[in-house]
Amino acid sequence: MNSKPARVFVNTLGCSKNLVDSERLMRRLANVGFDVNHQWISTDGMPDIVIINTCGFIGDAKEESIEEILSWVPYRQEGKIKSLIVMGCLSERYRDELKIEIPEVDGWYGKTDWDKIVGFLTDNRPDVLPYDRLVTTPPHHAYLKIAEGCNRFCAFCAIPLITGRFRSRPVDEIIAEVKLLVSRGVKEFNVICQELTGYGKDLGNGLNIATLVDAIADVEGVEWIRLHYAYPADFPEELLDVMARRNNVCKYLDIALQHVSDPVLKNMRRHITSDETRRLLKTIRERVPGIHIRTTLMVGFPGEGDAEFDELKQFVKEQKFERMGAFAYCCEDDTIAARDFTDDIPDEVKQARLDELMAIQEEISLELQQMKIGQTIKVIIDREDDDWLVGRTEFDSPEVDPEVLIEKTAELKPGEMVEVKITDATAFDLFGRVDQM
Repeated sequence: MNSKPARVFVNTLGCSKNLVDSERLMRRLANVGFDVNHQWISTDGMPDIVIINTCGFIGDAKEESIEEILSWVPYRQEGKIKSLIVMGCLSERYRDELKIEIPEVDGWYGKTDWDKIVGFLTDNRPDVLPYDRLVTTPPHHAYLKIAEGCNRFCAFCAIPLITGRFRSRPVDEIIAEVKLLVSRGVKEFNVICQELTGYGKDLGNGLNIATLVDAIADVEGVEWIRLHYAYPADFPEELLDVMARRNNVCKYLDIALQHVSDPVLKNMRRHITSDETRRLLKTIRERVPGIHIRTTLMVGFPGEGDAEFDELKQFVKEQKFERMGAFAYCCEDDTIAARDFTDDIPDEVKQARLDELMAIQEEISLELQQMKIGQTIKVIIDREDDDWLVGRTEFDSPEVDPEVLIEKTAELKPGEMVEVKITDATAFDLFGRVDQM
């Protein structure tokens, strides 16, 4: 008599890089017979197995991961779930301590211990391609992780402690993954890793991020390629030529600048100066006309006094970034900053600076968004809600960037690309109708 397959809920916390790791695990679990889902609704009843893919990047993320683990502990104690497993960055970094503090967890695993997790749950062994995965995003777009690790060792960042040194994936494997995903309906690829501008340097064969993006753009069926997490120091300017030349490479670059004040940049160990940062941004905009730049900035790092923060505010006003996020510095265990500096800026000062910086950016965003009114822009449809079709332009990455709300005057399905005339704008959304001309 056949029994139902065990139900596995894989809960992913943190970034899109974690999501790709979960998707690879899910494909392996599905291949050996588990019923796998990345969403859990209480009305569906309890899953048999819960796997939490944790984030350990900053204090808030670590706290969220711990709280999520603890929320499932009572169900494991009462036998309502059969196994509780933890993987990912938090587990990679604090595994020994967590085993003692939360003994109810059945297994603690690192970021890429997918086969070990499968082996813990069953004697069956997955028969899948190493890069195959169960995509959990809408079927027309996916994240494409091209490397693991980081060599930069910024003073504030614990990522190299978690992920190790930078390791590029072979280009042939990446292209094979792209072709596989295209065959399943993916047309938009968001290229990610800890710092994509380092791609290929460790391979020793002359490959770099420019040649990789060019190769991805050659794959038939790839309609949009969007680039995330560039590093400003030693930026490979040949990438700009590819972006300008290839129609399916989005005019979009996510490049985390963190700050602009020279003393703060030096303390952060960013290996770039204020003048060099401005020259790079000028070069990017000149060589890729119309590009939208997304950046991330940090407030409250040791050495940021009022003068340094004023310089950062002026920089944001001057550059008018199309997309910008910011966060307050949080001292992380075992980082260079934890060793060399005192985190002496009060939390209330950090929060006030963060609020002020984001208020400046909101005004800039509104101004830039309103400049799009009257333009006709290509949009990919993501979903339909009660009142609108919801999509994005090539300048908008999923989850983090503005959306386009489109009047329901045409029958369109998710994944379709359509020309939309922009009729209105807020700081964080565009409104439009399908251009009938």
